[in-house]
Amino acid sequence: MKRLYFIRHAESEANKNRILASRMPFSLTREGKADSLEIAAELKEITDIDHIISSPLKRAVETAESFSEVFGINFLTDDRIIEQYLGFYSGMSYDEVKLNPDYQQDPLKRWNWEPSGGGESYSMIAGRICSFLSDVENTPGLDRVLIVTHAVALRLIVAALENSLPVYPKAFPNNGEILTVNFSGLGRRHEIESMFLGNSRKFNHNP
Repeated sequence: MKRLYFIRHAESEANKNRILASRMPFSLTREGKADSLEIAAELKEITDIDHIISSPLKRAVETAESFSEVFGINFLTDDRIIEQYLGFYSGMSYDEVKLNPDYQQDPLKRWNWEPSGGGESYSMIAGRICSFLSDVENTPGLDRVLIVTHAVALRLIVAALENSLPVYPKAFPNNGEILTVNFSGLGRRHEIESMFLGNSRKFNHNP
């Protein structure tokens, strides 16, 4: 059975400034960079990992670099665990989108909602997430894996692991929060544990 560790990237400049980052190249804040190293060091004291896979977005890559440094292993990137593309809304502030009547305010009603400007619905994201998890399931040697991803992607990962799609959790994970699971394959309901290391308790998702 595979042991998987999923982490939402550490605090980014977009998080700090209440911006919908989408796929824009926001970097980690100074605090986020320090915290990613602290989280990596604390995780190293608890367990070992043999692979790191990251979203290719800058804020995820910078988080993965901290774990790569601490664990002494290289990391790969995979487009399938990238964050939701928000189209027209990319780069807007949380306050701005709340004033836009076409923006779906309710996070539980986004399964088929496609943001204007070519954005992704949650159902589209779930498709690529499930493809990624299927490959992890069927790739020999991926036994203890850290996966660095994003808030929306991670919510749908949780739903896939709980075998609840198209139902998914309302809550967003904190920056730096780690979710860990003994992964036995898609189509099964897994028990997911949450780990708060470093300052991840403080970096709550901005609603």
